[in-house]
Amino acid sequence: MDKLVFITGASSGIGQALAWRFYQAGWRLALAARRAGEIESWARGQQLDPQRYAIYAADVADTDSIAAAGRACIAAQGVPDAVIANAGISVGVDTAVRADIDVIARTFATNNVGLAATFQPFVDAMVRRGSGALVGIASVAGIRGLPGHGAYCASKAAVIAYCESLRGELRPSGVKVVTLLPGYIDTPLTQKNRYGMPFLMKAPDFADQAFKAITAGASYRVIPWQMGVVAKLLRLLPNPLYDRALAGRPRKHRQGEG
Repeated sequence: MDKLVFITGASSGIGQALAWRFYQAGWRLALAARRAGEIESWARGQQLDPQRYAIYAADVADTDSIAAAGRACIAAQGVPDAVIANAGISVGVDTAVRADIDVIARTFATNNVGLAATFQPFVDAMVRRGSGALVGIASVAGIRGLPGHGAYCASKAAVIAYCESLRGELRPSGVKVVTLLPGYIDTPLTQKNRYGMPFLMKAPDFADQAFKAITAGASYRVIPWQMGVVAKLLRLLPNPLYDRALAGRPRKHRQGEG
C-alpha cells in the first residue's frame, strides 16, 4: 500500500506545497485545515486521484478538533507514515498593548499546543508499529528573537525544544521526530512582510528539500542551509552587537495592520 502523510495547514503555502510534493512521490494524502473547501478546490484543480487523498476540517487551535481529525484519519486511511504539524500563525505584537496579549495566547495555542495535539492521536499507534515520523515545522525565527515578533519567535523556539524532547522520548520506539526550520519562504504569509528577506525561497523548492529531509529521517534541518549559517552567526553575536544590528528594523504587522 502507498505510504500516507497527514499534513495540517494544507490549504495554502508550505502545507499545500508539501502535499503536492508527497503526492508526486506516490504518497496518499490526509489533509487537514480549517478551510477544507480550499483544499478540495486545489485538489480538483490539480486533478488529484480521489482515491489517494482525504480532507479533514479541523482547527489546530482547538485540541478536540484536531485530535478528532487524527482519529478520523486512522479510522479511514490507517496510521500515517509521516505526520507534519505545519499549521501556524505569525502576527506582530506589542506587549504594551492589552489586545496583543490575546494574540500571544492565540499564537501559542496554534503553534505549540496545536502542534502537540496534532501528534497526540498518532503516537501510540506509531509506537506499536515501531515506525513513523512526526515532523514539527519550526522556523529560523526560533533561534533568536526579533523585535516586534516576540510571539512568533517564542512559539517557534518552543517548537524546537518540544520536538527535541519528544525525539528523546521516542528514540527507543523507532518513531522519528524531525524538526524543520524554514527560512524565508515565499507564501501568502510572508508576502505581507515589510522588511528584507534574505535567501527567499519558493514554496515548491522548500517542499522538495523538506521531503528529502523527512524521508531520510533527519532529526533537524534548516532550509535553506544558508539561513542556518546566518542564524548561527547571529546566535554568536554578543547582545549589544545583536541589538545594534536590529535597531530600526521594520517590524511585523500587528493584528489589524497591513
